[in-house]
Amino acid sequence: MVNTYILYDETNECIIIDAACVEESEQKQLSDFFVNNKLKLTRNINTHCHIDHVLGHDFIASNYGIFPEYHQASNPFFVTLRETAVNFGYRIDRIPSAKGYLHDGDLIKFGNSELKVIYTPGHADGSVCFYQQDQGFVITGDVLFRESIGRTDLPTGNYNILMKSIKEKLFTLPDDVVVYPGHGPETTIGYEKLNNPFIQ
Repeated sequence: MVNTYILYDETNECIIIDAACVEESEQKQLSDFFVNNKLKLTRNINTHCHIDHVLGHDFIASNYGIFPEYHQASNPFFVTLRETAVNFGYRIDRIPSAKGYLHDGDLIKFGNSELKVIYTPGHADGSVCFYQQDQGFVITGDVLFRESIGRTDLPTGNYNILMKSIKEKLFTLPDDVVVYPGHGPETTIGYEKLNNPFIQ
């Protein structure tokens, strides 16, 4: 149950974040959404590259010619991606090569819109968040959840680094910024400062 995000504006250009569509029904739902809203997909970006967040890369590359973009520190996850997929009951026929890499402070532009890349390791090397200052939201992947945080017991996870990312990168954003996580419901920065039991 991964939250995949499609962001678009009045130009009808759109980007997809964490393309997790692997079932045929999910792929059809995604394609129908593009068609029904007359959207043109321009970029496929990732908050991080754990298996559950990248299962749709082949579909996106094959059907739209759009290749993934992610932080270069995520590359090691692709070495064992096929084996990892099998362990979770999935099959990956092709791992599309990266179109390019994201860096801390980059601006991801589409149409008249942009997101700022914030490097936030700790849950996994290469984890990034995407901040939209004007509209007041941040997409956090598996770094920060409503009343929870990303697990740190997987390869490259580190609790102390994750706490540093949250406190120094995310909790410096305004309290009313809406947090859209990689799993579960949205929250706000201010709410998590007061109520997240992992960060007191």
